Amino acid sequence: MIFNSLTFLLFLLFFTILYWILKDKYRLALVFLSSLIFYGFWKIEFLLLILFSTFLDFEISKRLDKISIKFRKKRKFLLVLSVVTNLSLLIYFKYLYFIADNINDLFNVFGKSIEINLPNIILPIGISFYTFQTISYTVDVFRKHVNVEKNFILYGCYVTFFPQLIAGPVLRAGEVIPQIKNRSKFRFKYISDGIERILYGLFLKVVLADNIAPLVDEGFLIDANSLSGIDVFTLAFLFGFQIYFDFAGYSHIAIGCANMMGIKFPENFNYPYAARSFKSFWKRWHISLSSWIRDYLYLPLQGIKVIDRNNISKGGLNIENIKIDELNRNKSLFITWALMGLWHGANWTFIFWGVYHSITIFFERLFSPIRKKIHFFNLPIVGWLITLVLSMLSWIPFRAESLNDTFIMYSKIFSMDNFLLISMRENIYLITFILLVFCSLSFLYSEYISQKLKKAKSVFFVINTIKFTAMFYFVYIFLRPINQFIYFQF
Repeated sequence: MIFNSLTFLLFLLFFTILYWILKDKYRLALVFLSSLIFYGFWKIEFLLLILFSTFLDFEISKRLDKISIKFRKKRKFLLVLSVVTNLSLLIYFKYLYFIADNINDLFNVFGKSIEINLPNIILPIGISFYTFQTISYTVDVFRKHVNVEKNFILYGCYVTFFPQLIAGPVLRAGEVIPQIKNRSKFRFKYISDGIERILYGLFLKVVLADNIAPLVDEGFLIDANSLSGIDVFTLAFLFGFQIYFDFAGYSHIAIGCANMMGIKFPENFNYPYAARSFKSFWKRWHISLSSWIRDYLYLPLQGIKVIDRNNISKGGLNIENIKIDELNRNKSLFITWALMGLWHGANWTFIFWGVYHSITIFFERLFSPIRKKIHFFNLPIVGWLITLVLSMLSWIPFRAESLNDTFIMYSKIFSMDNFLLISMRENIYLITFILLVFCSLSFLYSEYISQKLKKAKSVFFVINTIKFTAMFYFVYIFLRPINQFIYFQF
């Protein structure tokens, strides 16, 4: 069952009605069973896997809570057991083919051949997301940042909650479990705001992302050697827009669905292509994942012990006063980003994508003192243009078929021979430019114009009515469950 389908919209309608009618005891059962039904629409046999992960961390966390912090070794053993088991399942289903292929390639380098026979493995949808959630819960219980949950159904609702189960946002137990446990008093605004976000998400997905997809596919089917510099820039921007509209669309729908139940999810996107630095970009793009990586991987790799997780979720760090040398900081940066790339997919292109971001962030840090002294680089439009171009170019390895194609495409950028030669249909370049203008105007409207219009309530109401009527019309025309969301593969 996917969001851009009539089946899901009917499912959501009946679920929401029952959610607000049923008493708490039955309501929790409704959330848990409905989430399992939602997941089971894909492959019912993989329900056992998600239930196993849920039950494992539920039981381990209960035992962790009972053991005094004085017995650190016992507590660490249980934590390691949880993390290793969860990651082992993830490695088996997502990375086993990748590992086997690289072992074969390594033996071939030395003139030997080896054949590793593997069973037919299907990647369970959403496994990367719910694995991170169960791990974060166990770690938070270990750190004493959340109280252990003793109601399995309630904990199961947190892990399997259908709005975010497949592709996030990556939720924290402390943010969501209390909201699921204590239902808010019904307000019609929950429904209206939720529908508004869902409509916006569907517009981004079915009207924009799904119609950009064929153009991207067409472009990347061209032999990389035949592309010019302008082709590479166009494809990088075009895919950058596609993946943004696709994933932000999913996040809006997920947030909207939760909102209809009076549950507030953290925002996952905040106009990332308006960022003026890569640090800002990753505070705006896939916010729930980047903050998860920071709290559970990047900071621990530096030896930083997080004291209060709640402060972190609000954007402030409360950590032990520990001095970190620059070498350790940079090492943690590169390791974190390489693993973050690998999390996205079992391919060297994704690892290179992660390394690309670590290099850009490293140089951004390195040249930060110089940049501050030169007025030109402090101009907002300069920072925006540099960040926009570099962030768009980062999507090339994310979409390219191989590292070889990636390097060829990057080489075209620095080759001035035939730089402006076009290999695709002329309208593709025009569409890409229009999308850039559309994103820029959307940001300006949201950040500046809408704030002023809100003061003139009648004008703001008319504009919103026209906007959402047009969005509904286009969603009605283009809604068809043929294109899954890009992040389903991760």
